[in-house]
Amino acid sequence: MPSKFKSQARTIPAEESVGAVLAHDVTEIRAGRKGPLFRKGHVIRVQDVPSLLRAGKQNVYALTLDPAEAHEDEAAEELARAFSGPGVEPSGPPSEGKVILRSARGGLFKVAEEALIEVNLIPDICCCSRHGNTVVGPGDALAAVRAVPLVISRELLGRAVAAAEAAGGLFRVLPLKRAAAFLVVTGSEVYRGLIRDRFAPVVEKKLSALGSRLERAVFVPDERSAVAAAIAEVLAAGAELVLVSGGMSVDPDDVSRLGIADAGAEDVVYGAPVLPGAMFLCGRIGEVPVLGLPACVIHSPATALELILPRVLAGERITRRDLAALAPGGMCLNCPECRYPVCPFGK
Repeated sequence: MPSKFKSQARTIPAEESVGAVLAHDVTEIRAGRKGPLFRKGHVIRVQDVPSLLRAGKQNVYALTLDPAEAHEDEAAEELARAFSGPGVEPSGPPSEGKVILRSARGGLFKVAEEALIEVNLIPDICCCSRHGNTVVGPGDALAAVRAVPLVISRELLGRAVAAAEAAGGLFRVLPLKRAAAFLVVTGSEVYRGLIRDRFAPVVEKKLSALGSRLERAVFVPDERSAVAAAIAEVLAAGAELVLVSGGMSVDPDDVSRLGIADAGAEDVVYGAPVLPGAMFLCGRIGEVPVLGLPACVIHSPATALELILPRVLAGERITRRDLAALAPGGMCLNCPECRYPVCPFGK
């Protein structure tokens, strides 16, 4: 079967090989060491010719590219630039035809999933990434891209670049807001001092890990008017994020949802296909997000809060569809040793 490529493989004198692409590894034996001098796919440069001659390579087997084709390294660099959106940057020159994309800042990693699938449907293109909606730090590896063959059609390369550019890049890292958060702790037993509150220390730790701070915890009894009044109080105090803990179940005393509604919350979605965290609530009062936290937040290392809080801090407005999309992977396996986020939960 004739090659689909127009490039030609032929034997070329080393002195005439500048600009050609090696079709094989060139091995060098020197001082008891044997190893690759140049790898297959290397584009021969002027300074490489003396090295080839010293290695005893008077001739090389090389490819001469047609103008309608691109070498894998050139393709990988072009793809990497097109795939990188805000907060993402290519890392270094290609290695074995591959470029790693890394985060240029800490934040929430986002993947244009449909565009990524579309790109991978194009022949000879390979791009994979870590899961989206995960928190990353500066310099973290996010994705890898390469052309599959040594030589790729520029027409296919152009299709992949166009698909990525139409999506504004396949990958982004959104900065997380450093929000001033207030916690409204419901529960008459806590309010009356019968038991010690356990929500505030846990919530404070989770917020701090994402760069935000818990300004204050306000304690109220299980009364919807008290919940609404406390929310109004913390909003007046400058809250940029309101969390309401407890009272999210279906018992007669669980009135937190009603108090959140009375406080003027809009776009409220209650209930998530996530275990633990099925009774999670999201809403908004003006531009301030309001999150209702079920009791599992106290004792479970990974809940719906871990999946949603970073997205809220990244400025996303959480919808019913967003919560529904958590269903695949939304079941915690309750491993004896929790290793979240290095686990399937929320992925």
